[in-house]
Amino acid sequence: MKNVELYTQPACPPCEIVKLFLKHNNISYKEYDVSKDIAARNRMIDVFQSYSTPTVKVNNDVVKGFDLQTLEKLLDLS
Repeated sequence: MKNVELYTQPACPPCEIVKLFLKHNNISYKEYDVSKDIAARNRMIDVFQSYSTPTVKVNNDVVKGFDLQTLEKLLDLS
């Protein structure tokens, strides 16, 4: 099973689409709201070098922004 972390913020339509995508494919994930969780925001920026949501970490790979095709590949769905 893949370790999936989803970095989101309120009023982010692409974040909602990624959540629906993960739920639809029965993918378990841990969600971090970077507007409330400063440690998660700092991790997203400092460690993943990502400045936008959604940011998705799948095992050791990071998908920055809205990219369902890459997520499908990393999650072995395509």
